[in-house]
Amino acid sequence: MRIGILGLGRIGAFHAETLSGLDAVGSLVVADPSADAARAAAGRFGAEVAASPEALLAAGVDGVVIAAATDAHPGLILAAVEAGVPVFCEKPVARTMAEGVAVLDAVADRDVPVQIGYNRRFDAGFAAARAAVRAGELGILHTVRSTTLDPAPPPAAYVAASGGIFRDCSVHDFDAIRWVTGREVREVYAVGGNRGAGFIREAGDADTTGAVLTLDDGTIAMVSSSRHNARGYDVRMEIHGFADSLAVGLDDRLPLRSAEPGATFPAGVPHDFFMDRFAAAYRAELAAFTEVVAGKRPSPCTIEDALEAGWTAEACALSLREHRPVTVAEVRRG
Repeated sequence: MRIGILGLGRIGAFHAETLSGLDAVGSLVVADPSADAARAAAGRFGAEVAASPEALLAAGVDGVVIAAATDAHPGLILAAVEAGVPVFCEKPVARTMAEGVAVLDAVADRDVPVQIGYNRRFDAGFAAARAAVRAGELGILHTVRSTTLDPAPPPAAYVAASGGIFRDCSVHDFDAIRWVTGREVREVYAVGGNRGAGFIREAGDADTTGAVLTLDDGTIAMVSSSRHNARGYDVRMEIHGFADSLAVGLDDRLPLRSAEPGATFPAGVPHDFFMDRFAAAYRAELAAFTEVVAGKRPSPCTIEDALEAGWTAEACALSLREHRPVTVAEVRRG
């Protein structure tokens, strides 16, 4: 099949490399505001260059991957759907929830699949945890702990435009909690601190946060996020039930050292970046998209799914600002 890629920055170029290695993908068409980026991708992957998103959509592509800047997501999603081309779009759907809801409303009656990029749904560990929960192996759940710790902050310009740590970082935890447990978030209480990079504080954001989520069945989920983890990129989840407990991310590349005398775990080189930690998940995610394009499966992460994680992020941001518990229903109304 013929796949288009809109946006060839860090993640777009990574997706181009991944797609070029998939058996289902025969050719790539790329477009980027930077002519140099487009030419580089063409030279590296044998891709055809389109002069604009409109030209790319008119170039006979079977599906399109959107890896452009967040502000461009709504317009590009709508253009692809209007052209009848299945869409994979990196999260978020839009910069604001209002814009995201508008996109959902605009495509609701169109028979064109849209997949939003939440890669943890395609990680082997997270998938195994979901299967165990759904099979009842853990019994009734009582506690979930989810962690995302970056090795270093992203650039100041990214932080200023990201919408905040809950919306661009912890939102992955929120989606994974919902996906693994099969439950919805009812209420949140969030805290945050700034003891690191000054530009994060200047942007009105926190560099380290914690959030307690109450799920709709009473399960308690705790989410810990930080822009500063000197040892590496740390993504984990623990799920505790009355019958059993299990963890995701406890392998030899866990970026943590033990204080226990004689302990040798973890013994490997720590994960240092999200592309390293989730390389296999990204490949599985884009392979799933080729199946969506081929009509072999429905979207594994819909716009509705992405918005649910977004509402939790909105509730956490409000909770942090106002130092109080916030229900997800409250931000939906707002």
